[in-house]
Amino acid sequence: MKSSNTFLRYVSRGLVYLLAILMALWVLLPIYLIGVAAFSEQLAVYKYPRPFFPSPFSTETMVFFLKSTGVAASVRSSVVVALITLSLSTLIGAPAGYAIARFVFRGRETFRLLVVSTRAFPIVILSIPLAVSFIEWGMYDSVYSLALMHTALALPFTILITSSVFASVPRDLEEAAMTLGCSQLQAFVRVSLPLALPGLAAATLFTFVLSWNEVFAAVILTVRNRTLPALVLTVLDVSPLPYRFAGGFFMLAPSLIFMLFIRKYLFNLWGKVTK
Repeated sequence: MKSSNTFLRYVSRGLVYLLAILMALWVLLPIYLIGVAAFSEQLAVYKYPRPFFPSPFSTETMVFFLKSTGVAASVRSSVVVALITLSLSTLIGAPAGYAIARFVFRGRETFRLLVVSTRAFPIVILSIPLAVSFIEWGMYDSVYSLALMHTALALPFTILITSSVFASVPRDLEEAAMTLGCSQLQAFVRVSLPLALPGLAAATLFTFVLSWNEVFAAVILTVRNRTLPALVLTVLDVSPLPYRFAGGFFMLAPSLIFMLFIRKYLFNLWGKVTK
């Protein structure tokens, strides 16, 4: 009986591992094949069957993409929009997250629910009124208007992630610092903030990637100052295959770097809210 239970446990564990491997391959295999095409010669992209390794390894396709019309300007726009979004989301979202994690006030759970519910509004419904408003304000087709839109999209994630990060920092440490002469602000700056920095860095990188990859609002709110995803989407039908593969890999790169740097923080982001 004992050996039978052990066998079933090993079988179930093996099935879980097999499912995890299949899911990982489902995600990673297309990324790998896009990378192979992006770092092959342009003519190799049209070969069938597709090579599993770039032979020979070449940056010709990537250089062709980066030198294409409008790509350099769109990359600059994407970086500027993402940096503004990152800054605004952190400046607004981090204090809100800290307040949710540290203070008990009437309506706190309702506030958390309202923060999440903002993501329930489809961006397709909001885009046209926003475009009209930005035209009336003289902000249409500007990286600043797009950054404001991305900030509104990123704020719910920033608030919830930072609240969980601050909730994982024991309140006793702040109270101990205050008993030694620190004010509440000094205790936050000297104790809680350094301990929360890894999680906050992960949240800011997440915001950067969210802004970098967003495409719908960028298409609606910009015409000449396109971000990279909006530019690639608008020329997708008329662009050659090397352009598409290189563009796909170039847009994937920040997300891959993001996962590389914050993978050790992801499992510690969600803590219990202190009361």
